[in-house]
Amino acid sequence: MPQGTEAPAGTMAEGPTSHTLFQAARFSAYQLRMLHGGIQPNRVRMLRGMAHLEAWDVRRQLIRVFGFGGFSIDTVSLDLVSERETKNGDRSKWTIVYRAQVRLTLYTPDGRQITYFEDAAAGDAINQPSLGDAHDLAMKTAVSQALKRCAVNLGDQFGLSLYNNGSSDPVVHFSAAHPPQEWKPVEPPAPEPEDPPVQPEPQAANVDLDSAAEPVAAQGRDYLHEAHQAPDAATVRRIWQAARADGAVEEYLAQIAEVGKGKAAQGGDTERSAA
Repeated sequence: MPQGTEAPAGTMAEGPTSHTLFQAARFSAYQLRMLHGGIQPNRVRMLRGMAHLEAWDVRRQLIRVFGFGGFSIDTVSLDLVSERETKNGDRSKWTIVYRAQVRLTLYTPDGRQITYFEDAAAGDAINQPSLGDAHDLAMKTAVSQALKRCAVNLGDQFGLSLYNNGSSDPVVHFSAAHPPQEWKPVEPPAPEPEDPPVQPEPQAANVDLDSAAEPVAAQGRDYLHEAHQAPDAATVRRIWQAARADGAVEEYLAQIAEVGKGKAAQGGDTERSAA
């Protein structure tokens, strides 16, 4: 009677085999090597003094690490939070806010699920002349922000180190579930490409000139740097209020608030340093 021979552990196969069917799906050594590396500075952009990643670059890195079809992005929910119309003569400007819940699922090359991450974010479109474009921009922003929050659970390659004062130096270094002997001896299959600096996604051209002119005075302003240079907590509070009015994200506002608290503690300032 013929007998089948089970493939050795290192053999690649199309789909699960009897050797892999009941094994827990895991990252490959090559993937772990990439995930343990620091992020290239060219992938990091600065927005209002805060380091961040572009959503399209996060998708590109997901493809590089997990392959085409090696991950899925599902919008679990997408809810309209606010729709506000502002009249300007016979014209209208629209400000829209959405909240998105997104799930990022990772797979092995043979299609087995490894894990998934789920997170949420809000996205807005401010003073847009077109109601349809405003909804589209706010939805895309919410989904993109939620995806980035999911991906950051994968560590430094997906922006975790940027929470450490915007640094591109690795912060993970070690994982007990994936000890160095599991991935460090393995040479990468090819040198990681040297990418040009990441650029922002193009925005819709249909923008009202009055709306476009409004934020110019604040463009390029580094509120966090101003807060560090401020003489007292009261000044930091005014900087915080200006940053909030300019649409700064909560994480950035929290950093400014921490600076204000420090100055209040140093100077005995009893006034609130931030909201």
